[in-house]
Amino acid sequence: MLTSRTFLKRTRAGAVMKVVREHYLRDDISCGVATCVLCGDVPAGALLESQPSGASSSLCPDPHYLLMDTNVLLHQVDSIGWSAGSSLLPATYIEQEQGENSNDRNDRAIRVAVKWYNEHMAKLPSEEKIQVILLTNDRKNKEKAEEEGITAFTCEEYIKSLIANPELVDRLACLNDETNEIESGRIIFSEHLPLSKLQQGIKNGLYLQGTFRANRDNYLEATVWIHGDGDEREIIIQGLRNLNRAVHEDIVAVELLSKDAWAAPSSVILLDDQVQDEDELEKEEEKEKSLQTSGSKTMLRPTGRVVGIIKRNWRPFCGMLSKSQIKEARRHLFTPADRRIPRIRIETRQASTLEGQRIIVAIDGWPRTSRYPNGHFVKNLGQAGDKETETEVLLLEHDVPHQPFSQVVLSFLPKMPWSITDQDMKFREDLRHLCVCSVDPPGCTDIDDALHCRELENGNLEVGVHIADVSHFIRPGNALDQESAKRGTTVYLCEKRIDMVPELLSSNLCSLRSNVDRLAFSCIWEMNHNAEILKTRFTKSVINSKASLTYAEAQMRIDSASMNDDITVSLRGLNKLAKILKKLRIDKGALTLSSPEVRFHIDSETHDPIDLQTKELKETNSMVEEFMLLANISVAQKIYDEFSEHALLRKHPAPPPSNYDILVKAAKSKGLEIKTDSAKALADSLDMAESPSFPYLNTLLRILATRCMMQAVYFCSGMDSDFHHYGLASPIYTHFTSPIRRYADIIVHRLLAVAIGADSTYPDLTDKHKLADLCKNLNYRHKMAQYAQRASVAFHTQLFFKNKGEVNEEAYILFVRKNAIVVLIPKYGLEGTVFFEEKDKPKPALVYNDEVPSLSVEGTTFYTFDKVRVNIMLDASNIQHQKIRMALIDASTQAMQLNSKNEPEKKKMKLKE
Repeated sequence: MLTSRTFLKRTRAGAVMKVVREHYLRDDISCGVATCVLCGDVPAGALLESQPSGASSSLCPDPHYLLMDTNVLLHQVDSIGWSAGSSLLPATYIEQEQGENSNDRNDRAIRVAVKWYNEHMAKLPSEEKIQVILLTNDRKNKEKAEEEGITAFTCEEYIKSLIANPELVDRLACLNDETNEIESGRIIFSEHLPLSKLQQGIKNGLYLQGTFRANRDNYLEATVWIHGDGDEREIIIQGLRNLNRAVHEDIVAVELLSKDAWAAPSSVILLDDQVQDEDELEKEEEKEKSLQTSGSKTMLRPTGRVVGIIKRNWRPFCGMLSKSQIKEARRHLFTPADRRIPRIRIETRQASTLEGQRIIVAIDGWPRTSRYPNGHFVKNLGQAGDKETETEVLLLEHDVPHQPFSQVVLSFLPKMPWSITDQDMKFREDLRHLCVCSVDPPGCTDIDDALHCRELENGNLEVGVHIADVSHFIRPGNALDQESAKRGTTVYLCEKRIDMVPELLSSNLCSLRSNVDRLAFSCIWEMNHNAEILKTRFTKSVINSKASLTYAEAQMRIDSASMNDDITVSLRGLNKLAKILKKLRIDKGALTLSSPEVRFHIDSETHDPIDLQTKELKETNSMVEEFMLLANISVAQKIYDEFSEHALLRKHPAPPPSNYDILVKAAKSKGLEIKTDSAKALADSLDMAESPSFPYLNTLLRILATRCMMQAVYFCSGMDSDFHHYGLASPIYTHFTSPIRRYADIIVHRLLAVAIGADSTYPDLTDKHKLADLCKNLNYRHKMAQYAQRASVAFHTQLFFKNKGEVNEEAYILFVRKNAIVVLIPKYGLEGTVFFEEKDKPKPALVYNDEVPSLSVEGTTFYTFDKVRVNIMLDASNIQHQKIRMALIDASTQAMQLNSKNEPEKKKMKLKE
């Protein structure tokens, strides 16, 4: 049946346009009940069981179906989704009546659907008659339903009636903030402005729109990242009232304060470890005053306050219950695992059961009268501290898709046994005769890349980088492709790998294992012996790797005087060229930075870490890296030449000058000058910054320089004009060399394949807006993968020290804060904070100097890069936030020794000529 509606609409240009909207309505759809005799044949996969079983309700003891309004579905999914047994019904279409708004029309449609179902069910045999009940939290809708003879309940009434599932009450969302809040009678926060006023204010320049980013180390401070129309800057927000109920990653509107109220980024560490009631806010105000005086007056930044929320970014949060001290209390505070998220007040009758468990909680709202937002319990994950539970928590907290691949996704994998066909060879070169080998970390099964080097008859060298041809197996638009795009990247945890693509591809058919034929995408250069590129070509290929080596094995071959086989000769040629390529890059201004990485040795039975060491990098690490960089640069140029508007590239923005302040000051305190005018100036001054008596100083400076960098990002060439990669000193760059573990590389492979005529294009590949959206997801997934990996290292470090007990080691001061120092322990690549203020103990006299980064504790002074000895132990007093605790060994003695050495040490420092 076809119905239509016609109306006139005025366009922006002032013209009148006739609009016709047609609705195609079907009247041949069955009710969905599996055994309904009235509807005839019900399609396979009918929506409804013939006899809904399960949740016994004191309000509706007989089997029944539920039909609920949109708001119940949107807000109460955690409780309804768990209420087993009551099947859910679809609604219907009705015409909108004169003077009726869309919300009232929707409510009436739901009531019409309930009445239809009840009338339809009344015609069934008595043993198959099932009542249909309306669930709505809308008072008017419920009243009208009851007037029309429909049985209707609120969601809360129905959930509380489920005799066998009393725990579902905990999952009810708290929707009326003000009435569900403890009446304090005190307004803490200012009212959020309505969206219409915010949009008008942003348009007029009165307010600024940006992403709210809470400070992990200071719960009373945040920044708002302003983005759009070329305006990219940060606004500081300080103080509870100015933060005004914004939560990390919300899109907010901020109002700039007058310049005399601008603040500097705080140098104090403030953790929200104490529960504050609404009547104890004076303590918070004292902290805010100390916050305002903690920053350097020379580093004042634009400062503002949150005036409204444009878009909430609330998600389910993992954490633990902080059980109320009041006996039989139902209201408790939930402490999220992420310190950037505020505590959440929930109601639960399971507090005793949930204590000590990792749970998931959702936020429902945040009233003006409450120090904390309201929320509800969603799910119990398991015992805190358990490895499986903690791994699940870190994956959920970092939004890492980790569910098993669905059958639909797996259906697009090649059927086994698989072999290379004549059709596969159609656009490929057969390179199986080449002496190709791979060099990877030990235990690597997802081998993306392999290399070869051989001398040509003309005396030049041929060098090839061969990359797994993942795009051959993952075709555009299918379920496998969509899932890979959603995941974006493989995530490597300490004991686990979350694959971007199914294991059949990642560890088998795509992995360039030795002595098996594999499909590859090859980048091949002809070079002279000075590593100058004479020719470059790209081809799809078939290779047969002659060896899968570890970095150590490859290094041993290069260094061995007795080995001269083809693989070893190839490796030596590659290594020689790589050294020249690296020097050329560094001469152009590429940065050599440092970031300590650790490797755990795991007990084969308990799977607990039994040793922790910093990773040792060999020449072969650098050798592989140089050719991967060269391949990425060569491919970037090729795809940009062919697709100037649609190339997926990667850039590394230059940091703003203020980012370098901490590095410049730290170096200056040791009598050294770091220049930051350009990447080349920075690289050169880092090379010259050495101390004969302090060889580790240069490494510390490079670690600090790494912290000053911006995040590298993917982008679409047609949506940006700045392509430069600051860290690599390259005018153009992309990712081509790791398609098994990065989806960006798959897109680059597809672009390159089209460019050389080895594959056909498809619409999304040349849609720059879709490519830009894809880049946004890839940047997010890569960032979250990095955070998840760090969290996994932190958890396993805790396990290591839990089993090891107290340890004391040498450390270096990386950062000086107003009330603490941050130290690095080179042996373990471990970073930690030493606090000088302890709860329930007299506060020591602390004097902080921002200009020469230093902290005086009771008259003794600590400077950036000073060497100290620290005790390392696991502090398990807070099971929610177990942490590595560090304390100086005989702090006063160390400080006096450091102070006596400090001036002479400075005189010894010199710039290397």
